[in-house]
Amino acid sequence: MALSITNLKKGVLFQMEGTPYRVVDYNQKVMGRGGSIVNVRIKSLLDGKVLEKTFKGNEQIESADVATQSVQYLYNDGANFFFMNGDTFEQFEVPVDLVGDGVGYMKEGDIVQLQFFNDVAINVELPKNVPLLVTYAEDVVKGDTSSSITKEATLETGIMVRVPAFIKQGDVISVDTATNTYRERVKE
Repeated sequence: MALSITNLKKGVLFQMEGTPYRVVDYNQKVMGRGGSIVNVRIKSLLDGKVLEKTFKGNEQIESADVATQSVQYLYNDGANFFFMNGDTFEQFEVPVDLVGDGVGYMKEGDIVQLQFFNDVAINVELPKNVPLLVTYAEDVVKGDTSSSITKEATLETGIMVRVPAFIKQGDVISVDTATNTYRERVKE
């Protein structure tokens, strides 16, 4: 299916020269006499590279036929991550470099989205926010309870996040997977 350049809004998937891309940023400039230029930042779903691209006027773009499946993260062996479709019990092996930074946001048993292009797994889509257990956080100096003070906390997957001073070991916090930032303490 062909897309007009004005369809390239943030989050839209399309393909160019056989490679699927996701639009990260979109900016349209309308020129005189009805013409327009669209500047986009796009991210390759195959290798993660981010590119700047300009499309003009009536250029047509091909939509990417990307299929998404809900899968459960089973385990990793250091080189590959293993996922399973809970409905069909089909298992998928994904190289560690495809998971990238996502490794710090997944625990065994978590449900994530696996994206496929031409029947090949190309991307692991994480939830926007994930709850993770704080396994280490320094104690606060007595009297130093200002909400603007932050400290490093180590989470159960090994990643580190800056958290407010009141967060302590054993708390479960919500972390934004796109920015690696603390969102809130999760109520048990």
